Amino acid sequence: MARCTAPVRGHRSAAAAADCPACGSRYGRYGGYSYGAYSAPSYSSSGSSGGGWSSGGGSGSSARPRWSRAGSSLAYTTAEVRSLTPVRETVERLAPLPEGRDFFLCHAWDDRAGAAKELYDLLQSRGVSVWFSEKDIDLGTPFLREIDKGLAKSKVGIVLVTPALLRRLQGESIADKELSVLLAREQLVPVVHGTTYEALREISPLLASRNGLSTVENPMADVAAKLAELVALRTT
Repeated sequence: MARCTAPVRGHRSAAAAADCPACGSRYGRYGGYSYGAYSAPSYSSSGSSGGGWSSGGGSGSSARPRWSRAGSSLAYTTAEVRSLTPVRETVERLAPLPEGRDFFLCHAWDDRAGAAKELYDLLQSRGVSVWFSEKDIDLGTPFLREIDKGLAKSKVGIVLVTPALLRRLQGESIADKELSVLLAREQLVPVVHGTTYEALREISPLLASRNGLSTVENPMADVAAKLAELVALRTT
């Protein structure tokens, strides 16, 4: 059986995904949406090798990202620092933009009053601005149009990967459209909650190729703290 190369080499380019013996035939379309309409920006980062998603195995040694404030008690793995570095570079590049949100929260409809609301509240409590459909789409407004506006005005996308999201991604859904946009950019942080990387890879090899954060390794409060630190810009 062909093995996915994402945990070793990543799938951050079309060529890398096409060369993967397990995922090559699936690259190019995701859940009924074509990637051809979007072009991913290039980036360069010292120490950023674009590796696959880690759930704490071989990349468990600790490291401190350059954006972490002095005295921060948050502990990062080397895999987390490597994967979050290009996202941080995007945040810094977009810093001059006067409007918009720090994060766009992509989640399954079923999680809107549970895990998604918990993460939203934790980020809000840390002064982070989050586009969250439950708060930002009024009754009677065009749903898809508001999502497009939220995606365009957000610096970073969070994908809350739960069993409910995996079920939704097996068929066409709003979350599927959001992911099609976010996967084409260096602006995506998966947060895996209540499921596993292996389960995610079965549904979306492309999303599984992105490093992220996991509530298996960190409680949700620590995940929110790391995300808040990721977008915090020093004013001095």
